Amino acid sequence: MSGIGQIKLIADSCLWHCLPPDYIVFLSPSDFLFTRIGCILLSVGQNEFHGEVLHTLKYVVNQSEYVVQTLKNVTEYLSLAKTISVDQLFLPSNVKDEIDKLNVDLNTAADTLTEKSKENSGRIRKVFSVVRSSLITMAALMLLLALLGLFYLCVMLPSCCYRFIWSGWLLVAVTFILFGVFVILNNAITDTCVAMGEWVENPHAETALSNILPCVDQRTTNKTLIQSKVVISQLVNVVNTAIWSFANWDPPPQATLAYYNQSGPLMPPLCTPFDFQLHDRPCAPQEVSFSNASLVWQNYTCTVSASASGLCNSVGRITPIVYKQLVAAVNVSYALDYYTPPLLSLQDCNFVRDTFRNITSEYCPPLERYLKMVNAGLVLISVGIMLCLLLWILYANRPRREEVFVRKISLPIKALCGCSNNHNNSYGNNNTTPSSGVEV
Repeated sequence: MSGIGQIKLIADSCLWHCLPPDYIVFLSPSDFLFTRIGCILLSVGQNEFHGEVLHTLKYVVNQSEYVVQTLKNVTEYLSLAKTISVDQLFLPSNVKDEIDKLNVDLNTAADTLTEKSKENSGRIRKVFSVVRSSLITMAALMLLLALLGLFYLCVMLPSCCYRFIWSGWLLVAVTFILFGVFVILNNAITDTCVAMGEWVENPHAETALSNILPCVDQRTTNKTLIQSKVVISQLVNVVNTAIWSFANWDPPPQATLAYYNQSGPLMPPLCTPFDFQLHDRPCAPQEVSFSNASLVWQNYTCTVSASASGLCNSVGRITPIVYKQLVAAVNVSYALDYYTPPLLSLQDCNFVRDTFRNITSEYCPPLERYLKMVNAGLVLISVGIMLCLLLWILYANRPRREEVFVRKISLPIKALCGCSNNHNNSYGNNNTTPSSGVEV
C-alpha cells in the first residue's frame, strides 16, 4: 500500500473511530435546514424583487407615456386649430404652414420616445424574467437534491450518494455563479440609484441616464411654446373680429352677409392672454376668459326661426351656429394654453428630475433590500448543500475493504485519534464483520 493510501486510511479510520455513521445521519438534517431556509429566503426575495422591478419599470414607462401624450395633445390641438372657422374667418395661411412644420417635429419626437420606451421595457422584462426563472429552478433543484440525499443517507444507500455528490458540486458551482451575478446586479442598481441622485443635483450633465428619460430638445420646445402662443393669439383675434365685425354690429337688412337680426346688449370680447411680444398680460374688466366665455356668451345667443332664412326671432347677438363656432375656438385656445406650459418642465428637466428623485427615494430602497435577501438565500443554499456534500462524501467513503487492516493497526490509530475506549469498543462491536473485500 502506498504512503498516500496509508495516510488516507489512517484519516478515515480516525474519523470513523471518533465519529460513527449514525452521527453523520444525525447531522445531515441540520445541514438540510440551511438549504431549506435558503430556499425560503430565495423564493420570497426573488418574488418581491421581481415585483418591485416591474413596479419601477411601470413607473418609468408611465412617465415616458405622459411625455408622449403631452406632445401628442399639443400636436392634436394645433391641427384642430387649422380647422377653426368663425363666420367664415380662418387662421392666416402662414400660421397654418408653421403648424404643419411644427407637427412634423413633435410627431417625430413622440414616435422616437415611444419606440425607445417599448424597446427598453421589453428588454428589461425579458432579462429579469430569465433571472427569475433561473432562481426558481435553482431553488427547486437544490431543495430536491438535499431531500433525496437525506433520504438515501437515512436508508443507508451509500452507492446512490456518489450521484448526488457530483450533481451537488455542479449545482453549488452554478449557485455561486448566480450569487456573483446578483452581486454585480446589486452593485449596478446601487450605482444607478446613486447616479440618479447626483443627476438630480446636476441635471444637465451628459450621462447614460439621459437615455432613460431624456429632456426634450430645447429648440423644439421653444419653437412649440412660441408657435402655440401665436396660434392662441390668432384664434383670439379671429373670435374678437367675428364679435366686433358681426355680432356687435347692427347692419341694415340689406347687408345679407352680416345681417341676421342681431340685437340687444353688446357681447364682451375674449381676453387675449398675450401681448404683441407674446408676454403674459392680465385680462381687462370687460373681457371674458377662456374658462367662463362659453357661459357668458350663452346669454347673448338668440333663437333662430324654423325658416331657411336663419334670422334671430329673439333678442341676441349670435346664432346657435356661431355660438358653437366661438366655443370651439375657445376650447382649442384653452387646450393649447393648458398643455403647452408643461413642455417647460420637459425643457428645463424638472420633469425628469422629479422622476429620478421619486425613484431614488421610493423605489431604490426596496430593490436593494430584496436583492440582499436573494443573496442571503443563495449563500445559505450553497453553505447547506456544501455541508451536506461533505457529510455524504464521508459517509460514502467510510472504511470497508480495509476494515481488517484497520483492526490490526487499531491501537496506534486510537492513540493517535485520542478516542475513548468505550466509544471505540461500541464501534467495534457494531462492525465485527466487514461488508465487503478481502484481507490484505
